Amino acid sequence: LPKLIEVLRQIAKEDNTVRVEINEETGEHLISGMGELHIEVITNTKIGRDAGIEVEVGEPIVVYRETVTGQSPMIEGKSPNKHNKLYFVVGPLEGNVLQAYKEGKIKDEDFKKKTPQEVEKILVEAGLDKEEAKRVMSIYEGNMLINMTRGIIHLDESRELIIQGFKEAVRNGPLAAEKCQGVKVKLVDAVFHEDAIHRGPAQMIPAARFGIRDAMMQANPVLLEPMQYVFINTPQDYMGAAMREISNRRGQILDMEQEGDMAIIKAKCPVAERFGFAGAIRGATQGRCLWSIEFAGYEKVPREMQEQLIRQIRERKGLKLE
Repeated sequence: LPKLIEVLRQIAKEDNTVRVEINEETGEHLISGMGELHIEVITNTKIGRDAGIEVEVGEPIVVYRETVTGQSPMIEGKSPNKHNKLYFVVGPLEGNVLQAYKEGKIKDEDFKKKTPQEVEKILVEAGLDKEEAKRVMSIYEGNMLINMTRGIIHLDESRELIIQGFKEAVRNGPLAAEKCQGVKVKLVDAVFHEDAIHRGPAQMIPAARFGIRDAMMQANPVLLEPMQYVFINTPQDYMGAAMREISNRRGQILDMEQEGDMAIIKAKCPVAERFGFAGAIRGATQGRCLWSIEFAGYEKVPREMQEQLIRQIRERKGLKLE
């Protein structure tokens, strides 16, 4: 096991598109990559052949994301003992702010009081409201928690617990327990019990987690699917067959060029539709094409597919069907 962990660390260090997580409950090592072929190379070649470690690989799983597209009303999150109440409004994070996060201009961080000036400046330049930019409590995995309250007694003592509840909420979205991105959570009011014993972790974390979750459900939540750019270089005789292969996988042709007797196709395709693509494109072009992929971010799952896909993910995770 130590050897496997060391090998996985080295792979992740060499290839920044690889993510490795360990499931503490099952002991499984979860490897995330750029698709079926990428995972095969990692498990069969780098771990199996090069490191000499026997690998048992399960069926690949597509990792989705959740976000919101609307604004929620003010939603109350109540502690289990009913003595503490937190009030949240949830909406989408401004697109340029999310982009600044993706570019590394702002990073995951919890703030004890006001937002640091250097972070506030970046947020305002990216389009966040100036007052909101001053009051950020936490930035976490492309989501933001903002304290818009004033003069609330005991809030500072509960700050870390509210942040913890926020992180738990966006780590497991309300639709299918997938990670959230681009969600802006505003704490707009709060009522706390005077006695600290009644506002400990067992009370405040669930109040924040369930309050934010309920607010997300009122903010038009949607499932996002990972997309990939697909670049295909093929003889012109097989261009039609290659394009059909993309179209049959909910793909979209973005650009097409010709160089001599070769066609260069740029397309975008959902990762979920790309299983078996390597063999199919080889067959369609009689093995005469070259192709590569590049991550293209996340996009909304088509509306007609949302409900069924959410059910499938929940069933796979053993979650209650709602």
